[in-house]
Amino acid sequence: INYEIAVPLGVLERLPAEGVTVHLQTIPVIREDSWALYGFDEDHERRIFQRLLGTTGVGPRLALAILSTLGGTRVARAVTGGDIAALCTVPGIGKRTAERLVVELKDKMADVEGPEPVGGPSAASEQAVQALVNLGYPRTDAEAAVRAHVSDDGTGSTVDLIRGALQLLTKKK
Repeated sequence: INYEIAVPLGVLERLPAEGVTVHLQTIPVIREDSWALYGFDEDHERRIFQRLLGTTGVGPRLALAILSTLGGTRVARAVTGGDIAALCTVPGIGKRTAERLVVELKDKMADVEGPEPVGGPSAASEQAVQALVNLGYPRTDAEAAVRAHVSDDGTGSTVDLIRGALQLLTKKK
């Protein structure tokens, strides 16, 4: 039996090589015209997805886009901290939807904030990613390039991270 499971980009990046057993927690979403499975490798992301689905105007595709763009921990922080700008970086979310997410979920997200990633992004990394996004690069590409540059050279200044990430991004094209 084969199942098609939609997962956030973060889960996709963490999947092991083909042929290795993987454990995903799934959530079935059953509609009048379709059945879909959504999978998560971390419990806090699964719970955030469920909370997002309970928000007015947020369906499974938008909830998956939110988790793919920001990641579970950043979603929880953005909602509990009222960071409308961070939520608006998600394609398909405007100011009204972001405000609705904050109002409806602020009290419900405090218990689902995931663990701080080991070696989580420094302030310089966050600034470098934001600068690349402002230059027109997709957030996921900018984060991957900054992460790759940090892993090659260790931590550095924001300018060094931007320069190194730009070199990686321009090689892709």
